[in-house]
Amino acid sequence: MDLDLTPLLPAIQVGLAALVVMLLDLFLKDHERNLLVWAALLGLALGSFEAWTLWNGQEAAFGETLLVDNFTLFFTQLFAAAAAATILVSVRYVRETGMREGEFYSLILFATAGMIVMAGANDLIVFFLGLETMSVAVYILSGMRRDRRESSEAAMKYFVIGAFATGFLLYGIALVYGATGSTHLGRVAAYLLQSPEKWPGYLTAGAFLLLIGLAFKVGAVPFHFWIPDVYEGAPTPVTGFMSVAVKAAAFAAWVRILAHSLSPLDSDFATPLRLLAIATMTIGNLLAITQPSVKRMLAYSSIAHAGYLLIALVSGEEWGGPSLLFYLLAYSLMTLGAFAVLTGLAEKERPNEEYARLAGLGFKRPFLAAAMSLFMLSLAGFPPLAGFTGKFYVFRSAVHSGHTDLAVIGVLNSLLSVVYYLRVIVMMYMVEGGAEGRSLRQAPCLYLAVGLAAASTLYLGVLPSAALEWSRLSFFSLF
Repeated sequence: MDLDLTPLLPAIQVGLAALVVMLLDLFLKDHERNLLVWAALLGLALGSFEAWTLWNGQEAAFGETLLVDNFTLFFTQLFAAAAAATILVSVRYVRETGMREGEFYSLILFATAGMIVMAGANDLIVFFLGLETMSVAVYILSGMRRDRRESSEAAMKYFVIGAFATGFLLYGIALVYGATGSTHLGRVAAYLLQSPEKWPGYLTAGAFLLLIGLAFKVGAVPFHFWIPDVYEGAPTPVTGFMSVAVKAAAFAAWVRILAHSLSPLDSDFATPLRLLAIATMTIGNLLAITQPSVKRMLAYSSIAHAGYLLIALVSGEEWGGPSLLFYLLAYSLMTLGAFAVLTGLAEKERPNEEYARLAGLGFKRPFLAAAMSLFMLSLAGFPPLAGFTGKFYVFRSAVHSGHTDLAVIGVLNSLLSVVYYLRVIVMMYMVEGGAEGRSLRQAPCLYLAVGLAAASTLYLGVLPSAALEWSRLSFFSLF
């Protein structure tokens, strides 16, 4: 068996950084805790650099069960950026809420390492190993506010639902193995080149079970019911990490396994995927309007955005693939930024997630309010921001692939979402009261993360060509 570890370098680097942070946590004194942040960020930066040096290479290891192509490297950079932003946003929050810093940062890094393995997995068993590495770390992160009952409930609910989804995935993997004699995606794809009449009936059942398991992970309707409660109970920076990185990892696996390797089964998936996309967009947006808190609104909004991403999957590989990657990039920036602003409002005993707590923020913290307005407008799809460009390319892919009705439903849903996104801006600039929010001096790292997310959201909207080309090269490296 090939023992070349080159494809694993970014994941190994991030995993080593997690171990270093755990060990440092045992020996550092309280006034030296900043070293944990720097060690975690350095590990992510080195992992990102190694991914950059591997760009345009085609590496494989362990009998080609793990691949490093541009697709894997695109998601590696996305996961590393999301983890770094989460750490920057969390610095003050973790100390004020009494969470153990070493555990928190190392779990973020372990989850990131698992995501990288998921994106590069060319075998269903390797994918499962990456998934569990990520999932176990995120279960624990969800319950790290031990002083809050909601956090413990979120962790328990996420664990139970996660185990449920894992059951579907394992049964799906077992049926695919039973039908094809392999869990290696290359061999499964080769088997599917045979005439469909030779396929056993349970092969399609196995693929559908995989689809259900991944639909749980991305929060597609009707497998979305865990998202609002888990997102609300988890610590706010962790919620941002889950809504971006975990969702992106699940979509990366969906693309490589279902949309690419199992693409001969597309005709069986077409109708369920269309229904899934329509229901996910519409129900997510309708429920988001009625939510009393911004955090729950963002949770339902993340469901709606999963629906937009499903449109790209329905559109097929040629048109939908690059637009899906670009949309994930844009969605990650604006969502991480929105959760970062919410974290900036949190106080030790009060999370300040209701709409009323945003009142007057435009006058008390002009930078945070301006950035939040930018993120809300981008999520709603206003030009010239990243969200508009992402939606434009996703809907365009639907039109080009003959799914004009899906594009129309997507546009109508985007108009519907304006209602609850603009409500945030109205509260910040037209109502008095609310929370004070952190100043730049109190939380410089958080302001840095918000500033970078805001600048990137604007940049991707005004000058998207480089990111679009990056997305295109990354997606077509699968072929």
